[in-house]
Amino acid sequence: MFTSILLQMDMSSLSGMLPFLLMFVVIYLFMIRPQMKRAKNEKLFQASIEKGNKVITTSGIHGKISDIVDSDNTVIIETGAGKIKFERSAISMELSKKLQAPKEIK
Repeated sequence: MFTSILLQMDMSSLSGMLPFLLMFVVIYLFMIRPQMKRAKNEKLFQASIEKGNKVITTSGIHGKISDIVDSDNTVIIETGAGKIKFERSAISMELSKKLQAPKEIK
């Protein structure tokens, strides 16, 4: 059955499918793969959070991690106003890494 289908397909039908295959490859390389890589890095960052790290939440709150609660996957952040409990996923990787980076002396 499959051999008869393959014999009926000629080069024109294969060349007609080529743009769709190329479009899928481009979408995978430029959209899907980078998003998967970004999600993996974000997950590793959230797992590497430790007490005493200075962080910034996605809502823009700056603070220092005072406690990590593994049972419900939250962190307690000490801010100027007091202590606030956040989900680990609410901590921004990009902003926290900028905050931890050493300052350049001019």
